[in-house]
Amino acid sequence: MSGRSRRRREHMPPTSAGLLRFFEEEVGGIKLKPTVVAILSVAIIIISIVLLIFF
Repeated sequence: MSGRSRRRREHMPPTSAGLLRFFEEEVGGIKLKPTVVAILSVAIIIISIVLLIFF
């Protein structure tokens, strides 16, 4: 192992846990924008509160 590659690994972010590689993998499924997810979450919360009040 050369000294150059050893220095290079010491300065890289910690990828041994796979945290950075998680977003590089393409996985099939539904792809939604974060705004759509936030709106749906708020809608479900409001619907559940309305159902608790009226029923």
